[in-house]
Amino acid sequence: MQQKTSPKDQKAPSTEQIAEYQQKLITELESADYDRAQAYAKDLLNGLKIVRTFPQGVTIYGSARIKENNKYYKEARHLGELLAANGHTVITGGGPGIMEAANRGSYEYGGRSIGLNITLSHEQHPNPYLTDVLQFEYFFARKVMLAMSAKVYVFFPGGFGTMDEFSEVLILMQEKKMPIMPMFLFGKSFWKPLDRFYATKMTALKTINPQDRKIYKITDSVEEIVKAANKIGHPKVKTNYYDGFAAAQHKTSII
Repeated sequence: MQQKTSPKDQKAPSTEQIAEYQQKLITELESADYDRAQAYAKDLLNGLKIVRTFPQGVTIYGSARIKENNKYYKEARHLGELLAANGHTVITGGGPGIMEAANRGSYEYGGRSIGLNITLSHEQHPNPYLTDVLQFEYFFARKVMLAMSAKVYVFFPGGFGTMDEFSEVLILMQEKKMPIMPMFLFGKSFWKPLDRFYATKMTALKTINPQDRKIYKITDSVEEIVKAANKIGHPKVKTNYYDGFAAAQHKTSII
């Protein structure tokens, strides 16, 4: 019968054994990190290839939960139609709600209607009003493409996802990591309280500058948004306003 050894009797690993184990662990982690980085790069590269196939348009964000009978759905659909009528590509996250509404307006008019969809555990299916669909695995890659696709940004009422997307574009413009392009918050009754919070809390505490609130404009007019897109015009396919953008030297706005 084999005699059991107590923890005290067990021989401690040598320094060499510990070093060998640590190196093995590091190698395994490096391999996993490499695979992860490759997957990230694949998502970004696929996105960039597609983005270059259509001219920069108007990216429209908003809640996936807003239904067809909601006033914001109707306004987003009308905006998509007007943008298509004026020759502008409409880009959304490709899902339901506000995204569907904007794509629907463009699609029904006969415009280019792009959906940059995300693969989720509950299977977010692309809406049926898309001329082009690109599927992403990672949120960050999708957000990069939604930003790079746009010459104008429109944020309809939404939840945490919409707030995340709005904040990301806002901080990039604030820190001059991208050109200051027209950015609209549609729905005064929805967005005004947030703007007041920025004014009375953040500006008062000097965590932001007063001019930072001028980066975006709150509106109830879809015509105002179309006018801003028309002012920029129609960039050629494969060109992008962010190409060669030098953050340190860029001092102008396209608005």
